[in-house]
This record gives sequence, structure tokens and C-alpha cells, in this order.
Amino acid sequence: MLSNDEFAIIALSLRVAAASVVLSVPLALGCAWLLARRSFHGKTLFDALVHLPLVLPPVVIGYALLVLFGRQGVLGAALADCCGITLAFRWTGAALAAAVMGFPLMVRAMRLSIEAVSPRLEAAARTLGASRWRVFWTVTLPLSLPGVVVGVLLAFARSLGEFGATITFVSNIPGETQTLPLAIYSLTQSPGGDAAILRLCAVSVALALMALAASEWINRRATRQQRGGGS
Repeated sequence: MLSNDEFAIIALSLRVAAASVVLSVPLALGCAWLLARRSFHGKTLFDALVHLPLVLPPVVIGYALLVLFGRQGVLGAALADCCGITLAFRWTGAALAAAVMGFPLMVRAMRLSIEAVSPRLEAAARTLGASRWRVFWTVTLPLSLPGVVVGVLLAFARSLGEFGATITFVSNIPGETQTLPLAIYSLTQSPGGDAAILRLCAVSVALALMALAASEWINRRATRQQRGGGS
């Protein structure tokens, strides 16, 4: 049976993961559309930068966030002075770290889904007088929506498991930044924490499996619909 503290850790983890996804979706969708539909100078470099969090050690990402968004950082100081927003050592900073780490997965899923939409459908809508913005909202996005949802679910699952960037940027503060992975890490340093570790690990596995199973189900359903529509 989960304790009240463990329920609080799970609730905080879900809040951080949800906030990270909400923070990422608009930017990820824009990046995915650019990579799928546009050719421009520096596209290869832009693509590499988008996917950089996948290959860099998470601690490097966390340190970069601390330098940029820490209380003495360039962006962090500006946000604190003009808006009163503090990210370092706050749960909002944990959401930012999770958003950065999950961003490449979201962009990749969205990009593949947009690329699967036939450009001829978009061109047909353009010949009927629709603007590029309207074509995106009425043709491209609805047809690529399953991939968008899959990207959101994958990023959500990745955010639930984020550790390295989070602990480097916002530390491991109970009740504020201590998400599931950080709580499990803390318990490994404490005697007699085995039972709590097993419970939190079970919750982590269950949440991750649900997100991955939902993304796979949506992907298969979209594939069947596309095959049915094309037959």
C-alpha cells in the first residue's frame, strides 16, 4: 500500500510530465513541420540540434539549463527580474528539464506523421484558395494527428523517467522537485527503503507501460485506417 508521501511523489511526477508536454507541443509541432515540409540552409544542423538531447549525457543538458536558467543565469535572471519567474530548484524547472529531454522523441514522431501526409492533398487545398495556415489546420494536422498524439505520449513517458538533467538543474528537493526517479535514488541511499523502492518502481513501470501501450495502439489504429482508406 502506498503511503501519503509516495502518493505525493507520484502526483508531482505526473504534474511535471504533463507540464513538460504542454510546454513542448507547440514548439515541437512547428519544428516537425519545418523538418518535414521545408528546405532551408542549415536544415541538417537544425535537425542535429533538435535531436542533440538524445545523444548528450543528461547531466550536460542539466548543467546547460542551470547556466542559462539559474538564478544568476542570463535567461534566469531576466525572467526573475521582469516576470518574477524562478525555474532553478522549482518543480517548474523540473518540467523544463523533462521537456528538453523528451523534445526529440516528440518531434520525430510528429515529423514522420506529417511526412506521411500526401503533399498533393495540401496542394489541392491551396488551389482552392486556402492559405498555408488554413491548410495546416484543416488538412495536415487532422491527418497527422495520430502521430502527434504518439509523440506526446512518448515524451510523457520519457518525462516520467527523467533523472540526470533534473537532479543537476533543480536538485532533489522533497515535495518540490523530487519526482519518481529522484525519490527512488534517495531511497537507495537510505537503510530500510527496499519496500518503498519496489512500490515506486512498480508504479514507474506501470505508468511507462500504459503510455507506451497507448502510443502503440494509436499507431496501429492509424495504420489500419490509412490502409483501409487507400484500398
